[in-house]
Amino acid sequence: MLRELKTFMAVARHGTFAAAGMHIGLTQSAVSSQIKNLEQALGVRLFDRTGRQAILNAAGVRALPLAREMFELFSQMSIPQKPDEYHGEMKIGAIASAQTGFLPQALLRLRRMAPAVEAKLVPGVSLDLLSQVDAGELDVAILIKPPFELPKELHVQALETEPFVLIVPMDVKGDDPLTILLEQPHVRYDRSSFGGRQVTRFLREQRIEVRVALELDELDAIVKFVENGLGVSLIPQAGLWLERDVNLRVIPLGSLTFHREVVLLMRRGQRDLPLHQLFARCLSKADPADDILYLPHS
Repeated sequence: MLRELKTFMAVARHGTFAAAGMHIGLTQSAVSSQIKNLEQALGVRLFDRTGRQAILNAAGVRALPLAREMFELFSQMSIPQKPDEYHGEMKIGAIASAQTGFLPQALLRLRRMAPAVEAKLVPGVSLDLLSQVDAGELDVAILIKPPFELPKELHVQALETEPFVLIVPMDVKGDDPLTILLEQPHVRYDRSSFGGRQVTRFLREQRIEVRVALELDELDAIVKFVENGLGVSLIPQAGLWLERDVNLRVIPLGSLTFHREVVLLMRRGQRDLPLHQLFARCLSKADPADDILYLPHS
């Protein structure tokens, strides 16, 4: 019945039989057949069908966390006790600034300690990565800490804290960040992103209405637009732009400084697994071989 549970979780995640089938490699009719088998075995319907949509009903909502728990428990039966005994794929989600920042060195450490593990890097924005970890599609993800409470099934470990600064073109005069924000066009950090929401809150608290010239989520692209004079921007000190000579001015926010927290996210039931603990150690910038692999609970 495990394949039916996997299909059930996929339909709950993607909302239609066709979309679920595309993600798990089944035809729509095979998905329909497996859901029918599961519902017959349980004696309850799990979805309300509306056109092509498959919406969890009350029984489905109750069954979903139990299905995830059962699937995780079964997966753990074949898990080795030592990281160097692991084989196969580890799916790691990561935001762009982590991919070009501390993640490459962490993956080198992981390869040295668990050489048979194939790391598969999945890029994405924080909200999408969170959803994929929650759905069991990623083993772990590096993302911005969400501005809301996470489900109890998810475990968060802090990695880095990045201060926001104001970046301005070289020809913009003055050093008062609030005055500059009021007077200059703004290259805005995407308001739908977790980091962008922090910028929105800061501007609201300072009662500043900016003139938006452009809005996007990619930090290094924002820096490039500011360098070319499109406007000023509030961004965290993260990304490849910190490793090169930039043609702009960086203005600290002083007492108004706020921060973006980068975290490692995984399902709570997997946080004690040796491979997950090893990867967390690899991200800590310490050499995993010099310390114990097991992390204390937090």
